[in-house]
Amino acid sequence: MPVATIRKNQRNRALRWSAVLFGGFLLVTQQVYTYGPLTYFDKKINNSPKPQFEGLAGFILRRLDDLGLRGVTATVLLIAAIYIAWKFKTWRPLNLALLSLLLLNLIVGSAKLLLGRTKPRLGIDLLHAGGMSYPSGHASNAVLTWGILAYLIYRYAHVDRYQGRLASAGVALISLTVCTVSLIRHTHWFTDLLGGLFVGSALLVAVIAVDRYVPSKSQLH
Repeated sequence: MPVATIRKNQRNRALRWSAVLFGGFLLVTQQVYTYGPLTYFDKKINNSPKPQFEGLAGFILRRLDDLGLRGVTATVLLIAAIYIAWKFKTWRPLNLALLSLLLLNLIVGSAKLLLGRTKPRLGIDLLHAGGMSYPSGHASNAVLTWGILAYLIYRYAHVDRYQGRLASAGVALISLTVCTVSLIRHTHWFTDLLGGLFVGSALLVAVIAVDRYVPSKSQLH
């Protein structure tokens, strides 16, 4: 099969998956906006007893939470993208990193402002109340930025498919860890995190589709 056809099929498959994932985000958003059945889990999880971590355990927990912090994830991604761009003499890695960060801030930031959902620590779930809880920036950051980093390494380094799958599993583990820590620390509702995972994943796959649309001789896969 011609390379152009393979790339086109990869792009179309990525676009379909991105649409499905974004549909999941819209569904969760609808549930949050209408206080649908899915928000039952918000109240149930929020009212359940949570372990308390202090001292070294609390410090470690906060550092794990930082794996979804925008300043941390964006810095790591940009440094890695700049290095890969320099090594392979192409602007594409940096362009993809910047595109992903732009889309993340635009879509997630807009949703936060439009819904204005309060944090669970307030003990009450209100919309249009000046909050910035939905969707979770930590969850979407973790999926998108670590996912783009793994994708860039896979595309530009000598990494086989097995190592690529390990990297994907690593991204999933980081994302789930960030979500679990957020629930333990009482910083997000369950649906905040679910919506963040959906929108972050949708944007990740969309950026990959953009990359597959235009061929690059610098890429190894």
